[in-house]
Amino acid sequence: MAELSNKTVLITGGGTGLGAALARGFADAGATVWIAGRTAATLEAVAGDNPAIRAVEVDVTDETSVAAMYDFAGTPDIVIANAGASDSAPLSHTSSDMWHAMIGVNLTGVFYTFREAAHRMRGRDWGRLIAVASTAGLKGYPYVSAYAAAKHGVVGLVRAAALEYVRKGLTVNALCPGFLDTEMTDRSIANIVEKTGMSAEDARGNLERMNPQNRLIQPDEVVQAALWLCGPASGGITGQTIAIAGGEV
Repeated sequence: MAELSNKTVLITGGGTGLGAALARGFADAGATVWIAGRTAATLEAVAGDNPAIRAVEVDVTDETSVAAMYDFAGTPDIVIANAGASDSAPLSHTSSDMWHAMIGVNLTGVFYTFREAAHRMRGRDWGRLIAVASTAGLKGYPYVSAYAAAKHGVVGLVRAAALEYVRKGLTVNALCPGFLDTEMTDRSIANIVEKTGMSAEDARGNLERMNPQNRLIQPDEVVQAALWLCGPASGGITGQTIAIAGGEV
């Protein structure tokens, strides 16, 4: 595990699911952790009595809010753009509102988070920007065209930004998990049940079978990959998309 006792990490979407797991994992590694999100109650529930975890509210789709987040939390050494949302519909029934919502939180939110971080981290000789993308950024899935387009955009953003900062000690990478055993997947299962009449057990089984290992990915698997990207052996890793998906991609 990386030793991060002298590092500060900021994690967007830190109040639930993978973001909460990342916060606890980085705090356990010794980092000072800021978790950011829209709902104070969920952020405070994660921070709890852990003195290493602090909370700040943000709407990542609003650039003014993102700037205010950094004003409040300060300039971190590590930024994990984890905030995201998923929604599904056939392409012919994907509304403009759904399209803009998926692009807004999943792509524009990463752009605002990374742009402000890069601006504030200028002059430092070490830093890490990590986007939580998805296997949907590496391949297509039916009924999630807006979500997949956004995640593909994140991968392009990561690859371009990595080359801009490659000589400045700042690495930029994307973690691309398959379906995770988190609340977001629970919502996807509920959506499948509502729209198809399938049982929750069968819907979950269908998602598990997308992974050749026939399972959902555990959040800690992504946490460990993120910690490795912040450790001493990963300085040469930048512009990469690391799939955590049991061989699906």
